[in-house]
Amino acid sequence: MADIHGNLEAFQAVLEDVEKNGGVDGMLCAGDLVGYGPDPDLCLELARSRNFLAVAGNHDAAAVGKLDISDFNAEAADACRWTGRQLSQENRDYLSNLPSVLQVRDFTVVHGSPRQPFWEYLIAPVVAKENLKHFRTKYCVIGHSHIPLYFECVEGKGCSLKEFQFEGILKMGDNRMIINPGGVGQPRDGDPRAGYLIFDDENSTLRYYRVEYDIPATQQKMLTRGLSRYLAARLSYGL
Repeated sequence: MADIHGNLEAFQAVLEDVEKNGGVDGMLCAGDLVGYGPDPDLCLELARSRNFLAVAGNHDAAAVGKLDISDFNAEAADACRWTGRQLSQENRDYLSNLPSVLQVRDFTVVHGSPRQPFWEYLIAPVVAKENLKHFRTKYCVIGHSHIPLYFECVEGKGCSLKEFQFEGILKMGDNRMIINPGGVGQPRDGDPRAGYLIFDDENSTLRYYRVEYDIPATQQKMLTRGLSRYLAARLSYGL
């Protein structure tokens, strides 16, 4: 999963859906556990209570002062400053200690891209091809764009961009792949439902899921806590 962004309702809905679909041995998150959303502390506490491995996203690093927010747009910067004020010391330490790159078996996990973990949006085949030399594993999991997609890369032929089919099963073959599970807390592909993937290591398959959650509850908390009306409204449209 990726891009939880402090959205407790979406995160809880995903975890409940995971259990409904048989459960998992562990969870990988490609960053941005906080930022934008109204419940950063509660999301971090929930993540830390699970077998949950994560890398730092740009919002995670910025919330604890490890990344300059001058490149953020005004609403993102305001949300980042607000998020930083909400964090307990324990959760601040947790974010501060997240790595920017994580390798778990055949997977490299980063937020933006292997080449630029915090900032690069990996949404084009030519950029995917350029990033292949920046990780050694067969697969790479990314976030940042909040768009569910994957690149299948054939040696000597480049990378092709493909989309996941809802509840479709993707067989992992011999080719290297760069995989974005989409956003949990702030999808941006026109579908407001939270998105995530389950990897079956026995059969080498990925299954893609979307989950409805209580969007109005998240929006009301955002407005009550003084967060951006625009950021709250966009949740209804998956933008």
